Amino acid sequence: MNKRNTQQRRHLIVSQLQQQGELSVEQLAERFQTSEVTIRKDLTVLEQAGLLLRRYGGAVPVPQDFIADSSFEKVSKRKLAIAKAAAGLIKDHYRIIIDSGRTTAALLPELASKQGLVVMTNSLAIANALRELENEPTLLMTGGTWDPQSEAFQGQLAEQVLRAYDFDQLFIGADGVDLARGTTTYNELYSLSRVMAESAREVIVMLESDKLGRKIHNLELPWDMIKVLVSDDGLTDDAAARITEQGVKVIRVNT
Repeated sequence: MNKRNTQQRRHLIVSQLQQQGELSVEQLAERFQTSEVTIRKDLTVLEQAGLLLRRYGGAVPVPQDFIADSSFEKVSKRKLAIAKAAAGLIKDHYRIIIDSGRTTAALLPELASKQGLVVMTNSLAIANALRELENEPTLLMTGGTWDPQSEAFQGQLAEQVLRAYDFDQLFIGADGVDLARGTTTYNELYSLSRVMAESAREVIVMLESDKLGRKIHNLELPWDMIKVLVSDDGLTDDAAARITEQGVKVIRVNT
């Protein structure tokens, strides 16, 4: 199916959800005469765009209180713009790591056009979404100990698995930025982030500008481990200049 028909189908999925309240993957596949794999991919893309919420076996509309909150739409668009710019750094047949997180998860729809990818992740949600991509990237999981706070696998086993591979790129988010030190996190279990960074030739941090200035004591990645920071146009010129002085390339996207 061509790109125009794909967009039309996705528009109709959103419209039907708004009218009917909930639809299953099976119902949508029958309605549009396509495979359930294709419908799951559509729902993944639409959820990342903030246009619906996934439920087991189907989807439901975004609640009206979310729609009424303009910050929800703004944050969603910001994440998607950051993800698009970050995905532009990925070449076919690259071996990449995607850390757990909502901002990094926004990368997934952008990977659909990449060929021959090998993707390692510590996130079950990201792994499940990767399985639904039609280009079928090779999926690797870290394993390890499940951490409910980060909703990802952590621990020594995960670190050992990562050290057994080498990767072209790591895509990782952050809870905050210390302009003098690097990225920061609320999570006490941040040693896996360091191992991820050590296992990749390039570290790309995906960060919304409102994370700047948060006072968080845990230093996740120092600037000398980071190659690129992708953020939005809310990142000030002064902050961008100070990060650039640390040897980090800064990409700011319009949102």
